[in-house]
Amino acid sequence: MKLPYEWTVGWRYVRNARGMQRNAFVSFIAAASMAGIALGVAALIIVLSVMNGFQREVRDRMLGAIAHVEVIDSGGRALPDPAALTAQVRRHPQVAGVAPFIAVPSMLARGELMRGALVRGIEPAEEAQVTPMVQALPADMLQRLQPGSKQIILGRELARLLEAKAGDRIAILRPSESLNGAPRFVGFTVAGTFDAGHFEYDSGLALVHLQDAAEVFGTGGAAGLQLRLVDLHQAYPVARQLAYEIGPEVVVRDWTRTNRNWFESVQIQKRMIGIILTLIVAVAAFNLVSTLVMTVTDKRADIAILRTLGASPRSIMGIFVVQGAAAGIIGTFSGAAIGLAIAWNIDVIVPAIERLLGTSFLPASIYVISRMPSQPLMSDVVPIVAVSLMLAFVATLYPSWRASRVNPAEALRYE
Repeated sequence: MKLPYEWTVGWRYVRNARGMQRNAFVSFIAAASMAGIALGVAALIIVLSVMNGFQREVRDRMLGAIAHVEVIDSGGRALPDPAALTAQVRRHPQVAGVAPFIAVPSMLARGELMRGALVRGIEPAEEAQVTPMVQALPADMLQRLQPGSKQIILGRELARLLEAKAGDRIAILRPSESLNGAPRFVGFTVAGTFDAGHFEYDSGLALVHLQDAAEVFGTGGAAGLQLRLVDLHQAYPVARQLAYEIGPEVVVRDWTRTNRNWFESVQIQKRMIGIILTLIVAVAAFNLVSTLVMTVTDKRADIAILRTLGASPRSIMGIFVVQGAAAGIIGTFSGAAIGLAIAWNIDVIVPAIERLLGTSFLPASIYVISRMPSQPLMSDVVPIVAVSLMLAFVATLYPSWRASRVNPAEALRYE
């Protein structure tokens, strides 16, 4: 297939520049421009992949400890008819499991140690259908959560902070039934611990039987229902539909609304980091401007000869557009290949660096998870590649236009 000569000449400039001794500096600038684009694209892909992986990892661990949808009484009281409400929500095709619950922030104490925690009252058999964390607990531990048994299961980190282990006694603060009365503590026995893999829940969640929670906190019964869905991504539309069907006497919250601040902050950070790294790619792409300007200056005689042979200004412009675009394409796709290779193997690369430096980049107490996750998405990679190619193409326009304006007589005067 015969290509237009503009493509042939432009590609020859890209291939032959580094072999021409007098163009060594121009060749270095061109290589630096391509390397800059490649590094910028690779950095953008790696960072966004890590943020995607971090969000997925935290979401999965979070949804291991909480339900996809919660249905609670709008007045904060116990549900008037939990059985009828359970039957109603079960009719929805997306609902895979339903469990009643009570969730009350309280204080836990053991000796002189006190910690704040969310005490969740559950029905063990039904809760296992809703939260994978409870489903993974040993059967004998769940069997200890019987009505009136006053048994409690603590998060691993919460148990460590309270210096409690299975069989130890701890106390839950019980609110006073009157305004002038003093709160008192109710004793519970530690049945065991769970590991949600999420620091917030491991350090701030405790499980008791639903009946015991209702007695301690005086709710009189289940304060809400937890729902597990077939598709977690359908939580928002399902929650809206259930809220419309049930009516204003209940509040229906999906998991994206329960943890709205966290997810919105992650999205804002992702957008801001994307913008910052895109500017780095833009700086590297516009280095092509200086590269092409120097190339045009160096090739003035060649341009003049082509003009005298009949090449139009448009053809001259096309030659340098091809040269700049080729450099942008090489840099962009090299960066994409490097970025994807690192993103797919970051679970091997980061531990190796941590062992080499003797440090940990993600302390679990600060970053919720302790390993570097990664999830490259085509919805991120394709826009990155497209923006990089567009910036590289835009950077070629001015130098190419300057090349098309070269006067052959002036260029050949001193040749």
